[in-house]
Amino acid sequence: MTLFDPSREQVRRFFCETWRKEVSGELQTPQQAQAADLIRLHPEYHALLGDVERALAEDYTVERGQTNPFLHLSMHLALAEQLSIDQPRGIVDAIERRAAKLGDAHAAAHEAMECLGRIVWEAQRGTLPADAEAINAEYLECLARRLK
Repeated sequence: MTLFDPSREQVRRFFCETWRKEVSGELQTPQQAQAADLIRLHPEYHALLGDVERALAEDYTVERGQTNPFLHLSMHLALAEQLSIDQPRGIVDAIERRAAKLGDAHAAAHEAMECLGRIVWEAQRGTLPADAEAINAEYLECLARRLK
């Protein structure tokens, strides 16, 4: 799998293979172990991840009103990476405060992922400034509003 630009199929196979290894008790890479922790938090995805052919074939569109489980899990991984390096600076504090208030780190992560999704969407549409500092500021502002 290309680290920074995996194909749709590569991402889906990664999560399916991770879940297969988790269920069978096989040794996982560190990235798979991190993904397996997230998958365990989402039992609604277990059957899909256990069926590679279905996972590769499914389409998730706005019109169908379904959450794309692969996008959702990928966003969890992206947020985990941000938290591991506190980038953008201040994200760890914001998430920890929200998790303490909610009493649920997973729910706080979901709220942060709403901001992350919005920032990615706006960046793709070209409605955000091109520089990373401005994008990070917008992201942190969204977190501050949402995570109060």
